[in-house]
Amino acid sequence: MDFKQFQKDHELHFNDEKLLKQAFMHTSYVNEHRGENLEDNERLEFLGDAVLELGVSQYLFRNYQEMSEGELTKLRANIVCEPSLENFARKNNLGKYVLLGKGEEASGGRKRPALLADAFEALIGAIYLDQGFDQALQFLDRVVFPEIEPGAFSHAMDYKTQLQEIVQQQGGKVTYRILEEIGPAHNRDFLAGVFINEEKHGEGQGRTKKEAEQRAANQAMNQLKN
Repeated sequence: MDFKQFQKDHELHFNDEKLLKQAFMHTSYVNEHRGENLEDNERLEFLGDAVLELGVSQYLFRNYQEMSEGELTKLRANIVCEPSLENFARKNNLGKYVLLGKGEEASGGRKRPALLADAFEALIGAIYLDQGFDQALQFLDRVVFPEIEPGAFSHAMDYKTQLQEIVQQQGGKVTYRILEEIGPAHNRDFLAGVFINEEKHGEGQGRTKKEAEQRAANQAMNQLKN
């Protein structure tokens, strides 16, 4: 496997390339190479899981200040669950680099969701051991955090749908308007307003129009609860 190319593609530079290789080493490969004193990626996976959860927790805490503890927990769970980790692994072509035993390879192990999710966590663990938490965060900033902003996990916190259902039950109508675009074109924020029967009930700011509308809907939900 060309792990040098992998590092180049993912803006990584390992001081100890053995750690990088270990991150992709499945137990089936180790079992078939017992005389080589190899270690599989399970311990790195354990570490990476903790680093990932802390990194995502920190990101959500700083960027979603309007969310309660319960809402943050729910959103984090949707980001660090196996289907999401598998998706991150596939998008970054991690399956190509996993080292498998012949039997596991023949049975299609390279495409197994759990295997890909484990490799993703193990890679984060390896980055943390080799270069520290800041470098692990930089990797998450390139690979995971951009997926949060456009609403890839909005199914977990879909305030717009919740608000729509409540207002419709009362025979009302919800509309959204972009009130302001803030900042230069390459780094723009949007300010959205939510209107119920043409009366403004909330505002929200975000990096995308969808995110701004979600935050506006959340503010309106809180107003209605109060």
